[in-house]
Amino acid sequence: MRGRPQVTIVGSGRVGTACALFLMMRNLCDIRLIDVVQGLPQGEALDISHAASILGIDVNIEGSNDLKDVEGSDIVIITAGFARKPGMTREELAIENGKIVKEICEKIREHARESIVIVVTNPVDIMTNVALKVLGFPRERVIGFSGILDSGRYRYFIAKRLGVSVRSIEAYVLGQHGEKMIPLVSNCRVCGIPIVKILPQEEIEEIRRRVIKAGEEIIKLKGWSASHAVGAGVSELVEDILKDRRKLENVSIMLRGEYGVDNVVAEVVAVIGKDGVVKVVELEMSEEERKAFQESIEWIREVTGKVLVSLGLA
Repeated sequence: MRGRPQVTIVGSGRVGTACALFLMMRNLCDIRLIDVVQGLPQGEALDISHAASILGIDVNIEGSNDLKDVEGSDIVIITAGFARKPGMTREELAIENGKIVKEICEKIREHARESIVIVVTNPVDIMTNVALKVLGFPRERVIGFSGILDSGRYRYFIAKRLGVSVRSIEAYVLGQHGEKMIPLVSNCRVCGIPIVKILPQEEIEEIRRRVIKAGEEIIKLKGWSASHAVGAGVSELVEDILKDRRKLENVSIMLRGEYGVDNVVAEVVAVIGKDGVVKVVELEMSEEERKAFQESIEWIREVTGKVLVSLGLA
């Protein structure tokens, strides 16, 4: 990448704005916000620019209502889409958001063919598959954001229970970003000590339950879905790429034989660098975890197939 990197965020709602804010605070790149709502991305860009000025950060932030302005982007982050409404199934949400992601990716393919695309729109595993189909990019350059959020929540709940720093905890989540996710116990460690040697099984299961239900808990408490944690996680992923950190991250990516799975996007652990995903790291699982993982994969495969057919991408 030459000069100062350009990161474009498509969607200027709570999540897109949180992503822009955290990126500004890290001073990693110039930022462009794009949204269909007239004035919204321009207003958010101006507001965040004022915040940058107060913090003494020199960064160029601009807004646009034209998807052609993804041109020149090193990274494009897709946050645009609907939130799930009462009575709406995940499949119905996937079809509606799939239409939006498809349109966005057609413009990215036309105007930013060399970019790395980070998909945040839910259901993220399925939307990442839609993006891959439309873009035609290598899987390494189309990354679903989800696992960083889920594993961050996992570490938080363990840290709170034990009264230790989250930096002391190694915890990963595999499978679907949703109710069929698998917060791994067999690979969960605190200062290198297996979690099963520190906490009783019933407490571990309660923590796992809270991880799975965390998004639902946040919506119930504040009336809308998480945004701050998403912005923090996306900015971490962007820094991994722009600084070629080769850091292990929980992300959603198209599997090509890893874990014995092919042609399904799911949460796994991968090394992230300047070209996107460097490699997928396969973690050991217990028999129970492996069975749950396969069930999660089959759910993703089934719903993805229906969505791709509905969008004419199958």
